[in-house]
Amino acid sequence: MYAIPLGDDGAELRPLEPWHAEEFLAHMDRGREFVAQFIAFGSKETDVDSARALLQRYADMRAADTGSLHGLWLEGKLVGGVLFLNFNAETGNCEVGCWLEPAGTGRGLITRAMKILIDFAVEQRGIHRIEWVAAAGNQPSLNVARRLGMTRDGVRREAHPYRGVRHDLEVWSILAPEWRAARARAAHNDH
Repeated sequence: MYAIPLGDDGAELRPLEPWHAEEFLAHMDRGREFVAQFIAFGSKETDVDSARALLQRYADMRAADTGSLHGLWLEGKLVGGVLFLNFNAETGNCEVGCWLEPAGTGRGLITRAMKILIDFAVEQRGIHRIEWVAAAGNQPSLNVARRLGMTRDGVRREAHPYRGVRHDLEVWSILAPEWRAARARAAHNDH
């Protein structure tokens, strides 16, 4: 099993696998209401079997090369994750997403982990367009898209019925040449 350090604060990015079901369930129980403010991810997983089934769906997607799930651990504790909701190497398009429990917020974990995912998608898999879709009211998520250098493509008005309300969805994206240019600028500024 591999872990990618995300800095000097004990944060790591690791694959989130079916054998993590109990740990994933405990994490979701801690953060369920916080996560559920804007997304339904993990809301139906209320026991170990349903948690394992969700993780298995993403393991199957990884095996089929259509998506994947990656956990964020902070000082050995699962606090959130990033994912490829869909991944299509043939068309060169993918969609990324994330979730966090409150203990993981305000540390830049999602931004740091997403840079690794996008680098992988662009440089190793040849993905051309990376898309980020978030509810218009989800400012923390939209802020990550901004920090990643994404462009707001538009708004899908009232496209997301959730908890009895139809929410606008903002669509953001970055193209491989834009990503490479932003990474080069960041590397230049680090020297």
